[in-house]
Amino acid sequence: MPALQDAPLQTLFLPFSSAALRWPQGPVLFLRARDGWPLREHAASGQLVCAQSFRPFASALERSGWQVQDEDTLEQDNTRYALVLVLPPRQRDEARALLARALARVAPGGIVVACQSNNEGARSGESDLQQLAGLGGKLTKNHCRAYWTPPADGSHDEALRKRWAALDAPRAILDGRFQSRPGVFAWDRIDPASALLVEQLPADLAGRGADLGAGWGYLSAEVLARCPKVTALDLYEAEARALALARRNLAGSSAALDFRWHDVTAGIDGRYDFIVSNPPFHTPAREDRPDIGQRFIAVAAQALRPGGQLFMVANRHLPYEQILNESFGQVRVAAERDGFKVIVGTRGGRA
Repeated sequence: MPALQDAPLQTLFLPFSSAALRWPQGPVLFLRARDGWPLREHAASGQLVCAQSFRPFASALERSGWQVQDEDTLEQDNTRYALVLVLPPRQRDEARALLARALARVAPGGIVVACQSNNEGARSGESDLQQLAGLGGKLTKNHCRAYWTPPADGSHDEALRKRWAALDAPRAILDGRFQSRPGVFAWDRIDPASALLVEQLPADLAGRGADLGAGWGYLSAEVLARCPKVTALDLYEAEARALALARRNLAGSSAALDFRWHDVTAGIDGRYDFIVSNPPFHTPAREDRPDIGQRFIAVAAQALRPGGQLFMVANRHLPYEQILNESFGQVRVAAERDGFKVIVGTRGGRA
């Protein structure tokens, strides 16, 4: 799912291709790494460590031979890097925490280089890095901004760095019922589309089910609370940070649970009695991609037993009717409210 033209990734390497910076001899860390020709043009596979929590991007990196680590493994490693590259996310608390962690991993004399598109917080990101560690330079191109620190000499604001490093830590939400953290989808609230879907779930759901795009676990928690005959539930989620929260939020369930860090668009294994889903329809960079939701529908139909049902919610305007009618024997709209629609598809002989 990575974009064919990844403008932030290209611009991240502009300081090196323009000779404003020199590529170091020592090890390099790339936080929220994405694969692409600019990376392959500058980095060597034995020198680079990539950290990426989004499964489609991690898979693309692995296919190209890069070493990919998850955040937990990286936190336990004390290696210092001559260069730390960062593609900060849009959510500012999450981005500040990532910059703070990048600064903690850079070796003496090393630099942190970050890049964001202008409509994804580039100016704020530059200001934040300048406040945290000073600014060594910046370049703009492709409607993006690359910016970097001076060589690290320990003179940064360490107290501020520690505060920012904790900004995206998991914390209790919704009167303590759930744990969540900045940066995951609908991190501090119940998404209204998911709430509408929950209202339409029949209490007699039973057997083995799946939650496609499970996020921090709200839909799954409601299925288990409302449907006592559910014996097993598999949670599929592409964002590892969200899946870790789902593990916390569903701890203690009597049903058999399986948490799968997985890109649903690549297909899933299993035969399910029911599937619930609030599928994504955009990339992490907020680019509209209704084909992702369409693929979720097709994958769900293939994974259901005959007579099994998909319960999904979507924005009313999304073009899902054709794939639903092609994939399911019966399709009905169960509810509509506030621009959302709940759809129930029952697998028949044509699925």
